[in-house]
Amino acid sequence: MFDRAVYAQRRQQLKQRFTSGLLLLPGNTDVSMNYLHNHYWFRQDSSFSYFFGLDQPDLAAVIDIDAGADYLFGDDPGLDDVIWVGQQETLAERASAVAVASVRPYQDLAGLLAQAREQGRTIHYLPPYRGETILELARLLSCTTEQCKAGASESLIDAVIALREIKSDVEIAEIESALAVTRDMHVAAMKQVRPGTFEYQAVAAMEGIMRSHDLQNAYPMIFSRSGEILHNRDHKNRLQQGDLVVNDSGSSSALGYASDITRTFPVGGRFSERQRALYEIVLAAQQLAIDAMRPGVSYLDVHKLAATHMAAALSELGFFRGTPQQIVESGAYAICFPHGLGHQLGLDVHDMEGLGETRVGYDASVSRSDLFGLRNLRLAKPLRAGMVVTVEPGLYFIPVLIRRWQAEGRHSELINYEKFIEYIDFGGIRIEDDVLVTATGARVLGPAIPKSCADIEALMAT
Repeated sequence: MFDRAVYAQRRQQLKQRFTSGLLLLPGNTDVSMNYLHNHYWFRQDSSFSYFFGLDQPDLAAVIDIDAGADYLFGDDPGLDDVIWVGQQETLAERASAVAVASVRPYQDLAGLLAQAREQGRTIHYLPPYRGETILELARLLSCTTEQCKAGASESLIDAVIALREIKSDVEIAEIESALAVTRDMHVAAMKQVRPGTFEYQAVAAMEGIMRSHDLQNAYPMIFSRSGEILHNRDHKNRLQQGDLVVNDSGSSSALGYASDITRTFPVGGRFSERQRALYEIVLAAQQLAIDAMRPGVSYLDVHKLAATHMAAALSELGFFRGTPQQIVESGAYAICFPHGLGHQLGLDVHDMEGLGETRVGYDASVSRSDLFGLRNLRLAKPLRAGMVVTVEPGLYFIPVLIRRWQAEGRHSELINYEKFIEYIDFGGIRIEDDVLVTATGARVLGPAIPKSCADIEALMAT
């Protein structure tokens, strides 16, 4: 955990955004895999972790704005718990570590909330995203599950987003600690891959490095020669000479902060001429985007800058007709770049997405587009100093998309379908880094991970 003062300060900042009521922050519970006592790896709710720091199941917290008090609800371990999982600290001892003085048995929570409702006090809570949490909130608040989901507090959502999206120095250090391990994972994958090996062997090498640091995945690994499938989580392919592999992998830090890195590299260690040409286009687009980032610049504009560069460069190779601006504004470019440039990163790999993707990524200055591709942009609003965002342009040849658009004649005045058909078996390219928005620009976080063609080839030759 961070120092106890960090959690006290975060809760104080949250309290200052309210004048009355209760803020209810339930933690997560254990989730069973195939029978009651066989659990998935426990992952604490990120907002509970942000304000209360305790990484254990079956807790809930209440911040009483009127009384200026913080409460933790949970139960001390009983004899059976000690027998099966060993001696543990009491809840009071754990609470003291995060500057909370008041602890109560979990069974008291329902009574406190019932009394608050009788008094007409507002109970604020965040949108629940787990079925177990929805059911528990419905029980605690004496409402239906639909009422529970509809009753999430917009003011609490806005307050949490405002606080969590600006990362402190200690949070940046956590992200960079995860990135140090993630770098070793990606380097190991590049060295592991040889013609004839299976994708899952590289995944195993990366997971071994991560687990050797007692860390967990920030998200399920994407490692595939079928890189045109954006979130391809199948690892069964045997790799062949000349395959292009997309590796989208990242570990969490000890305190749960995510890293999210993508590299694309050739099996056999050498880019072909056409792989190199397209790779350099994506790499240049990423660097242009990073160079353009600074406080006040909308991420929508940064996305369009990267897309416009790719449209111009691909036009020179014969993929598009018309001006780059026409190609981007019409949405034609999305035939090969159908996702957004990036998203916020923090305790969640898609940071705070459980609070609502649009609430997190958009504001009054920008609304979500209806255009195919552009509507998938997770972050569009102006950047703020202290945000950490991913920058991940990609270029993909998706057979079903190319053939469907060709059959429909979609954007036929701008898209040279014959050229796309020539590359229909190419796969995909994505290059991704985690970037901190600074007061004057942006900084790529973590140790350097090879991404130029020359650096990747040099590493894979060792």
